[in-house]
Amino acid sequence: MYYLTDDIWFPPVDQATSEGLLAVGGDLSTERLLLAYKSGIFPWFDSRQPILWWSPDPRFVLFPEHLKVSKSMRRILNQTDLVVTVNKAFRAVIMQCAKVERSGQKGTWITNEMIAAYIRLHDLGYAKSIEVWRDSALVGGLYGIDLNNGVFCGESMFALENNASKVGFITFIRNSNYNLIDCQVYTGHLKRLGAEDISRAAFLEYL
Repeated sequence: MYYLTDDIWFPPVDQATSEGLLAVGGDLSTERLLLAYKSGIFPWFDSRQPILWWSPDPRFVLFPEHLKVSKSMRRILNQTDLVVTVNKAFRAVIMQCAKVERSGQKGTWITNEMIAAYIRLHDLGYAKSIEVWRDSALVGGLYGIDLNNGVFCGESMFALENNASKVGFITFIRNSNYNLIDCQVYTGHLKRLGAEDISRAAFLEYL
């Protein structure tokens, strides 16, 4: 286990634990966050913990050409009056993601410190939001990091009505030209949409 100081540095990712935990501490400065994502590392912790840095093996990813859209979801997409936008309401999206109650999780890992850090990244063009609207109401969305290298690192999503986040995610993937979507760790929801495990070494090649 590595304990970070003020130096902007990470240990080699193959030093992570079997669960993927690589390092503890440091800060959420823009410089450190960009180095982390470019190195296949991401922060994930809650308000009761120090900053925890992860690089799991295997890595859960989605190749856009492997995106699976069920028949029922295709009907919803064809009939929906929801509108999907990009980078129109980043702050609102991340704030809504922070409010989501997740099974087996106490509190949120999207702390005030995390929100401020990712808003800074958004202002610099590295963090992107996808919004889903019904009329003028924000009903779903997601956000993540765009490394400008063909990889989008998804961070979190929310939905205030059924299928809103799926509509946003699928529409975003279909209208983007990324080589890879980093989903970080397994979820059944993303598995059904076509996400799969690849080795950490294979993932790093895309970065």
